[in-house]
Amino acid sequence: MRNKRTVELGTGLFVLLGILALLFLTTQTSNLGSYLNDDGYIVTARFDNVGGLAVRAPVTMAGVTIGRVDAIAFDPERFRAVVSLRIDPRYTDIPEDSDASILTSGLLGGQYVGLNPGGSLEPLRDGSEIEFTQSAIVLEDLVGRFLLSVGEQ
Repeated sequence: MRNKRTVELGTGLFVLLGILALLFLTTQTSNLGSYLNDDGYIVTARFDNVGGLAVRAPVTMAGVTIGRVDAIAFDPERFRAVVSLRIDPRYTDIPEDSDASILTSGLLGGQYVGLNPGGSLEPLRDGSEIEFTQSAIVLEDLVGRFLLSVGEQ
């Protein structure tokens, strides 16, 4: 009887440690701290189509994450999406004439905002707006165009 109780206690402890290890691994690989960080400055960009872009999606420059998407809203006057980007305060020298594109990581991966530097000597500041943008490429539109072009031949 005592031996059975020891086995059950050991099994329970092993399962608990496994769950704690998975929880730790999840928090370490998901970079949870960058989601909770409210530091940095906000810049906006307007897009015709944001596709599947989501809040907290990465903002990258040269493949390095420099911020996160803070908010996505619709501008009823211009009929465009307004995306607010929270840029990490370490990156203060991004040229104000930089351009923003909505890109996809991999074939079926999530979408993110990629910034390409401009040539201006003036940097982006809190409240700046990125003028040059490229909207998301919607796969359904590409397939539709391809089918229409094949049908015309």
